[in-house]
Amino acid sequence: MAYLELNNVYKTYGTDENATEVLSNINLSIEEGEFVAIVGFTGSGKTTLVNLINGLLEPTKGEVLFKGKPVEGTSHERGVIFQNYSLLPWLTVEQNVLMAVKEAFPKREKAVYKRKAAYYIDMVGLTPAINKLPKELSGGMRQRVAVARALSMKPDMIIMDEPLGALDALTRGTLQDQILNIWGKDKRTALLITNDVDEGIYMADRIIPLRPGPNATLGPEFKIDIERPRDKTAMNDNPNYKKTRNAIIEYLMDIGEERKSQVSEAFVLPDLAPKDFVNQFR
Repeated sequence: MAYLELNNVYKTYGTDENATEVLSNINLSIEEGEFVAIVGFTGSGKTTLVNLINGLLEPTKGEVLFKGKPVEGTSHERGVIFQNYSLLPWLTVEQNVLMAVKEAFPKREKAVYKRKAAYYIDMVGLTPAINKLPKELSGGMRQRVAVARALSMKPDMIIMDEPLGALDALTRGTLQDQILNIWGKDKRTALLITNDVDEGIYMADRIIPLRPGPNATLGPEFKIDIERPRDKTAMNDNPNYKKTRNAIIEYLMDIGEERKSQVSEAFVLPDLAPKDFVNQFR
């Protein structure tokens, strides 16, 4: 039995003549401890997919199963890291993380809450900023608070909805490594939604493209046959990296051209620009 399963999932917004089918016949299976990345076009329905998995939305048809049981509403078993941080601006770094800890572990002593919050804040390197408000933090620091908050709930699965997309290359690379280090300690199941092909290859075990909607559906999976831990410096010369990257880009370009021929609306391709991993994160 897979850890997470989506079986013949459809999601439609609106009714009758105003109905728009955003996702169509989504089938996905993720094993315990696996790190899977879904890469897709802007506006292809990636966030809708995340919200179905997290329980914020219900499928119009089909089923979403987590550990063999239907997903019904949100749960701290599935921790979500959003792109927009979603921090409460009137609370400090510590208070934002404490809220999550108290939600996940009710009826604990105050000292236990504070210890747990401090542990995860330190894990992302923010102990010196523990008493600062979000407005006093950089974008990268705010995202690290969001990572600490999600991890502090000790979720069985980490779901990341383009969490690094708004960051500069250096901060993005640092957080990629932090997330991988944290994931590598206990191999929690992880799902990364991204529009960056290289990010997916660097972080995941498998990449699955999401074909652009409406009626978006998942494409074929691409297995990442690169040994962990992965070295950014060595990636550019790795033949498996080049082969996998070229195959994914070719597929995305093909479906992009197919989509253009079907509709006149504009849409944005995923990040397909070749990257020099050495220079990108200097």
